[in-house]
Amino acid sequence: MERIRKGDEVVVIAGKNKGKRGTVLLRVDSDHLLVEGINVVKKHVRPNPMKGVAGGIIDKTMPIDQSNVMLFNPATSKGDRVGIKLVDGKRVRVFKSNGVVVGAKQ
Repeated sequence: MERIRKGDEVVVIAGKNKGKRGTVLLRVDSDHLLVEGINVVKKHVRPNPMKGVAGGIIDKTMPIDQSNVMLFNPATSKGDRVGIKLVDGKRVRVFKSNGVVVGAKQ
């Protein structure tokens, strides 16, 4: 079970974007995430009239390693570690600091 999933709110704990928060848009592979507004780079794009692409410099979100982010805990307003617990025969993710199920309405 993946501890960080698409749609989760995360906080960056290392790198040039340390301290910023964003939402996971996509899991690129088992180790990398695409986080909204994090690790944005300038990319030079060639014009391609066959595809209708105009050339220029665009902002592109690049993947970030999952080891550099933590799941955001709204109860403590900090990043938090995540554990797995069995509840009613199902495996659910819980925050390590207070044991609250991830994504549960409070």
